[in-house]
Amino acid sequence: MAKRKKQGAYMISAVAEMYDIHPQTLRLYEREGLLKPSRTEGNTRLYTDEDIERLELILSLARDLGVNISGIAIILQMRERMDEMQRQMAGFVSYVRNEVMARAQNADPSRGALVPLRRGIVIKPEKKKQ
Repeated sequence: MAKRKKQGAYMISAVAEMYDIHPQTLRLYEREGLLKPSRTEGNTRLYTDEDIERLELILSLARDLGVNISGIAIILQMRERMDEMQRQMAGFVSYVRNEVMARAQNADPSRGALVPLRRGIVIKPEKKKQ
């Protein structure tokens, strides 16, 4: 794609030139909710590095794969949902790991089990086949 500086914010004209697109295309992407650039006090659009990365994905989907604007919106929404599910899953795994570690530290080694068994349940070891 285009060459860009490290860190910063870019005006619409600079972004349009970097990616060889018309500024109206960027405005359309904003109207459709695909991009959300920040604004200055004078209402000038400023595109951050995150906005630029998202634009690169949008352009890749449109130019390389021929996806229309509605399809791009759906793909971006699905990516956001997947990212959120991954964050939730990571939080759950962390919770389970911490819970297991806490129970392991508090376990009575003479009892032999990390998870207490209910009384009355007998688990017989499997016989080895010869």
